[in-house]
Amino acid sequence: MNKIDAWLLTEGAHGMISQVEGLAKALNTNYQHKKIIYNSFWNFFPPALSPKKSIVFNFEEIINEKTEIQRPALLISCGRKSVIPSIVLKNLFEKKNNKKIFNIHIQDPKISPINFDFIITPEHDSLKGENIIKSKGAIHYISNEEIEIARQNTKSKNSVTVVLGGPNQYYSFSLEELKAIFHRIDRFFSDTVDEVKIITSRRTPEEVINFLKEKYLNNSKIVVDSSLSRQNYVEALAEAKKIIMTSDSISMITEAATTGTPIYLVQMKAKKNDYRFNKFVELFKNLNITKDLDTNEEHWTYDKLYETKRIAEMLKTKII
Repeated sequence: MNKIDAWLLTEGAHGMISQVEGLAKALNTNYQHKKIIYNSFWNFFPPALSPKKSIVFNFEEIINEKTEIQRPALLISCGRKSVIPSIVLKNLFEKKNNKKIFNIHIQDPKISPINFDFIITPEHDSLKGENIIKSKGAIHYISNEEIEIARQNTKSKNSVTVVLGGPNQYYSFSLEELKAIFHRIDRFFSDTVDEVKIITSRRTPEEVINFLKEKYLNNSKIVVDSSLSRQNYVEALAEAKKIIMTSDSISMITEAATTGTPIYLVQMKAKKNDYRFNKFVELFKNLNITKDLDTNEEHWTYDKLYETKRIAEMLKTKII
């Protein structure tokens, strides 16, 4: 496929950016990120009850005459707030250009699939249709090549990487719960590895980060990295002999599965039942990617997962 211009529509959350950018790179596009901001009370309406009109979002800011890419051939959106903008912009550009503009939405848009050329959803979602493409977990922007390059640039050592998420609608992510988790991590790993690297995310509560920095202040073996650096994150995943992930982020767990490294999953206490996540965990356990932190198994293998590339190859035959 020739290199085409693409707009990436999200509300700016890291997990959404990772998905749209990952697909845009795998499709070899010239891309621009466009942050979607809803206008006034439209924030409270789901896509199915919102008008398919420019009044819903920051339309004039998105359609700026100084924008480098004026008329993209492809729109890639992710998340609830990007649903209506994707539909509105597709219709606008098709009328202006008098040619087909493709729009791809990632995640269930909670609106009729016919509004999109393609929808990419995880297997644990129940969405069905001719234009639905299923992924194992979430697609993302970390590639096999990037992991291998990072491995070549890191020292070989027996290290564990711990990746922390944060609170969301299903998990409270309390400090007391994290204290208990790190007590288990200390018991299982601190005396048997060369280094434990703790990577925090944008959602990790400040009190959790401060607790960890104080707890391991005088422990040279344990590093707490709250820099939010993408390079540090990728390197920490690449160099680890074992990875420990909290259970609040399907996106981060799927990113870690690109490494082929054993992943221990820490099941956080749920505020309410998350049947989608339960199906995701079951899938990844069946693929031998993840095991519970308390398991006695220390070494296992699985096929590296890079759904972004697989799905991009499928789309390249359909998008001209």
